[in-house]
Amino acid sequence: MKHRLNLYLLSVVLLGFISVPATAQKYANGLVDKTIALIGNDMIQLSTLETEVQMMLFRGVTSDKNLRCEVLENMLVQKLFLTQARLDSLTVSQDMVETNLNQRVQEVMTQLGGEKATEEYFKKPMYKIKQEWREALSEQSLVQNMQSNIAQKSPALTPADVERYYKNTPKDSLPIISTQYQYHQIVIYPNKEDAVMAVKEKLLSFRERVMKGEKFSTLATIYSEDPNSAAKGGTLGMAAKQFYVPAFSDAAMSLKVGQVSQIVETPYGFHIIQLISKEGDMFNARHILLKPQYTSIDRTKAFSRLDSLKRLVVSDSLKFENAARRYSQDPKTFVNGGLVADENTGSTYFDKDQLNPADYKIIETLKVGEISDPFESVDNAEKSGNTVYKVIRLDKIIPSHIASFKEDFSVLQDEFKNQAALKAIDEFVTKKQKSTFIVIDPLFANCPFKREGWIK
Repeated sequence: MKHRLNLYLLSVVLLGFISVPATAQKYANGLVDKTIALIGNDMIQLSTLETEVQMMLFRGVTSDKNLRCEVLENMLVQKLFLTQARLDSLTVSQDMVETNLNQRVQEVMTQLGGEKATEEYFKKPMYKIKQEWREALSEQSLVQNMQSNIAQKSPALTPADVERYYKNTPKDSLPIISTQYQYHQIVIYPNKEDAVMAVKEKLLSFRERVMKGEKFSTLATIYSEDPNSAAKGGTLGMAAKQFYVPAFSDAAMSLKVGQVSQIVETPYGFHIIQLISKEGDMFNARHILLKPQYTSIDRTKAFSRLDSLKRLVVSDSLKFENAARRYSQDPKTFVNGGLVADENTGSTYFDKDQLNPADYKIIETLKVGEISDPFESVDNAEKSGNTVYKVIRLDKIIPSHIASFKEDFSVLQDEFKNQAALKAIDEFVTKKQKSTFIVIDPLFANCPFKREGWIK
């Protein structure tokens, strides 16, 4: 339902705080602050380290070593890039920084349940949290720009360089190309009007029952087809409006507390919404989700039509591509004669993880050139999925294999570019580490740093 990953069950794990001298100065959350590292002209404060550790714990990051040591080393490396970025007069887009800041704030407030809960968790007022995150995000952006500049200075690669890399790299270290499939499809949608009308009538009856005094939460628990929220009486939890599709958030934000919306259509189905609370651009609401349900008659009609098209293609009376252009109802593929392509890359080859599970279940049973029997699928696995009916022709299978110079040149080229960029960045850090004044507090003297040379 929401445009985000499933929320972590927030468990605040407190690692043993490092003891510091009593003469150091206390900071906002009651801990004692001090400078724990000098690197060039920059200082790293214990409070800054703790803020970053707290953010990582919030995101569910764990460490089998000492998380604070890992965070400190990352901060030291970042300072090396930051110093050079300033020397090179690099700049950042403040608009992008503000966009990233707002996204982070919305994510955190959504997970914690609003501004007050966020202030309590970080033990700071919101303006201070934003100030610290804005500075951190600005520095991160400068560091990324500096790293990009270093990577771009790597020598341009020629085909001969890629071939040399291929020949000199042990076979077991070369990229593995997953099995890939290419296929065409013909898609038919069921008759949506009757199914949508039935759903709307149900939702209108639910709304009327709420108006007459029935509990929205009870109806949501019994009838909603969103299993995650139905178990909680339809409650979604406090979240920023940006985490929902616009039609849903706009409808929810227009309500008064306790008010129930009219029917709202989204890619997930049809909803009625009851507002629980609202705070700025955040809201908590209940909803009941229903999806159009199709009858066996719809399925039989679609299967019969697809089966007829398959027979015509198999008997050479009609080419598959022509049948797709004429009869397929999928707007993304019928213009290409049913050839399925990735919307982002344009590639017509898919590995297993990129395929809709219903489609893959059929594809793995086919031989190259075979056409499937009609089957039920969905049109978009990233959404809830609208029911569709299909036949598929499997065109090509490229078995899983170790990347070869001839067949997978672009993959090898990208891999070599990445390695060259990482090497250039690593060499930059090593060089700057040796030439930069660095002092680290004895509290961190025994840290298991990945790089040697921090303690001088």
